[in-house]
Amino acid sequence: MAISKKFLKSKPVCKVTFAYPAPELKELALVGDFNDWNATKTPMKKLKNGVFKVVVDLDVEKSYEYKFLSNGEYLNDNEPDAFVFNEYANSENSLVKL
Repeated sequence: MAISKKFLKSKPVCKVTFAYPAPELKELALVGDFNDWNATKTPMKKLKNGVFKVVVDLDVEKSYEYKFLSNGEYLNDNEPDAFVFNEYANSENSLVKL
């Protein structure tokens, strides 16, 4: 389970749960174009099973590029909706489509 989506009926928002299994890491943050690639805006919580999770409200009918960040190292999701090449970073980013 990398990402799961819960669309709200009351407004055009989707609650997206991002999960990343990494028992060896001490901390992890979610960065993407929805938070200006700022690691301090979306820290993830480590669960007892070693999976990091965070829930983010995102506007529907859009796609968002994202990665995980730990100690200055960017990590892609293992199971995104797609991958997209980002010329600025000269690498692939994970993509979530809503």
